[in-house]
Amino acid sequence: MATSKSVAKTLPGKRAAPVAVTAGAKAKSATKAKPEPVTKAAPKTTKKAAPKVAAAKPVNTRAKKPADIPVEQRRNYVEVAAYHIAERRGFAPGNPLDDWVQAEAEIDRLIAAGLLGR
Repeated sequence: MATSKSVAKTLPGKRAAPVAVTAGAKAKSATKAKPEPVTKAAPKTTKKAAPKVAAAKPVNTRAKKPADIPVEQRRNYVEVAAYHIAERRGFAPGNPLDDWVQAEAEIDRLIAAGLLGR
């Protein structure tokens, strides 16, 4: 007498239907499939974005080249600066020529730095 046993054959990761195996006979599977070749997935490469570099601040181009201002405009700047120098002194008696020379030096420095212009 032949007895049958129900044996489940499965491949890793797959689920197969149970197959009846008779004693003395080789098991035959209705869903006999060749095992699929195992392919390794290529590792995911994540490209790191280049670190963001802070944009360089534009160089003050006015500071590099002195402004060509008209003589009248320069004289006006010096006149106002000399007035403010005398005002800081409290309009105390002093030498107005010293105020004027000090104002010219200050205005020339500002023009050279590019802070004064048209």
